[in-house]
Order: sequence, then C-alpha cells, then structure tokens
Amino acid sequence: MKLELTESVLIQDLSGVRRSMATLKAHGVGFSLDDFGTGYSSLKYLKQLALEQLKIDQSFVADVMTDSHDAAIARTIVTLGHSLGLQVIAEGVETVAQRDFLLSIGCNIFQGYLYSEPHSAKAFEDFVCIKQRGANAQA
Repeated sequence: MKLELTESVLIQDLSGVRRSMATLKAHGVGFSLDDFGTGYSSLKYLKQLALEQLKIDQSFVADVMTDSHDAAIARTIVTLGHSLGLQVIAEGVETVAQRDFLLSIGCNIFQGYLYSEPHSAKAFEDFVCIKQRGANAQA
C-alpha cells in the first residue's frame, strides 16, 4: 500500500509528518510525493522523508512534446528521482508520444487516460472481477 503526499502537507509540519511516516512505514506503508515541482519543491523533503516514489505532475507531462522547458523539467525529475533511489511516475499520460518520450528518459511508470479514465472504487472492483473471470476461463 502506498499513500500519496502533496508538498502542501509537508510545509505545515515536516517533523510531525516524518514521525507519522516512520510509524506507518514500520507497518508496511510506502509513500509517494505527488505533484512534485508544482508547489514549494524543496529538495529538503526528498532528503528527509522516507519516500519510495516521485510523481511528475501532469502539468509538465501535458506539453512534454511541444515545450522544451517541460521536457527538460521532466528529464530532470527523472534523473533526480533515480539518483535518490526513487521510482518515478508520470501523471497525465494521454498519448503514445508522451509515453515514448518518458520511456526514453528513463521513466517507466505511468498514469493517465492513455491507459484508463478514472474509476470509482466499485467500477474498479467490477473491472478486476471481470478480468479474473476471464483469466480463470482461459486456464
């Protein structure tokens, strides 16, 4: 299980967040820093928190094919994340071209409409059940 944190949560009480994260991590919970680069983006958070994942915000991914600055930011986030031993996830991937560019710079985990639109918990449960029934029928 992973919980996503946004930078705005961190600025309120960094030491309290660190303590809570340590407690939860001891119980097997992992953490992902969501929307990296859109808020305060202090590199201090990356150093001090027990993170496993860093997420490239969809605002950078959206124009990664047409805006050299967004491409550079995405490349930098991937390099930084991997240098710190973090997985890097790209949010808002909508096209094959975006995915292919992100793959070329070392990002290999994606979220976005290219794969699926958002679903309610019930719709997701139904989707998984249908997939399981199909897999069992083929076995």
